[in-house]
Amino acid sequence: MNIQALLANRPSGGVKFDISSKALETWQPGIRAAAESENQIDILDVIGADYWGEGVTLKNVNRALREAAGADVTVNMNSPGGDLFEGLAIYNALREYPGRVTVKVLGMSASAASIIAMAGDEVQIAKSAFFMIHNGWLMAVGNRHDLRDVADWMEPFDAAMAEIYADHTGLKSSEIETMMDKETWIGGSDSVSKGFADSLLDSDAKIEANADKVQIAAHKMDVLLAKAGVPRSERRKMISEIKSSTHDAAGPGTHDAAITVDIEPLPRLKFEF
Repeated sequence: MNIQALLANRPSGGVKFDISSKALETWQPGIRAAAESENQIDILDVIGADYWGEGVTLKNVNRALREAAGADVTVNMNSPGGDLFEGLAIYNALREYPGRVTVKVLGMSASAASIIAMAGDEVQIAKSAFFMIHNGWLMAVGNRHDLRDVADWMEPFDAAMAEIYADHTGLKSSEIETMMDKETWIGGSDSVSKGFADSLLDSDAKIEANADKVQIAAHKMDVLLAKAGVPRSERRKMISEIKSSTHDAAGPGTHDAAITVDIEPLPRLKFEF
């Protein structure tokens, strides 16, 4: 799939794929990176310029990359997505950058933003964060022939997105396409197992490692208490109290999962023929 050719064939008139209404409702714009640095790029808004000129654009990203001057960069991400063409352009810019690119998904990397995340040499995600992938959405008007033409026109863009996901994750293209057809939300740990991310953020990885240690220690304690003649009910009570106190000290956990949501798009854009 020649992505450069797809970008070159971008239609005029500001036509773009719409943001998923579910992603926009779920997005928490208040999530920000903990610290600023000169080699940090924050993608914390919609992809592409909105009606007020705000949003993350290739121009913004290229300026930050020039300032980084080839040094390693970290891209912090919390975005509901937006303009697919702008997302593809940013993806290519990050892929071409000579320094190492680390992407950290802090809250959401949905739609076009998830394409950008695939450019990372390393992708980390919070356990409570999500990827979302889907087919492109837009609104078109015209007769049945026009609408068939629009559907045909959209196919190569969906195929290009599927190819990017497949190349990064190692999943089969057919599996990716099924996930895109259903609009799939992928939680932190599940995104690591599926290959969308390489690891959890360091803080979450430490919590999971500690949880594993607690589980092993609890099993050893259970065996020792059983050998000492402590009744099963009493052993379970003691171990439960230990796990509970450890969980409270580490902070509340968040369940993550792959969620499939079928939802009607929120149309905003149109083609005119």
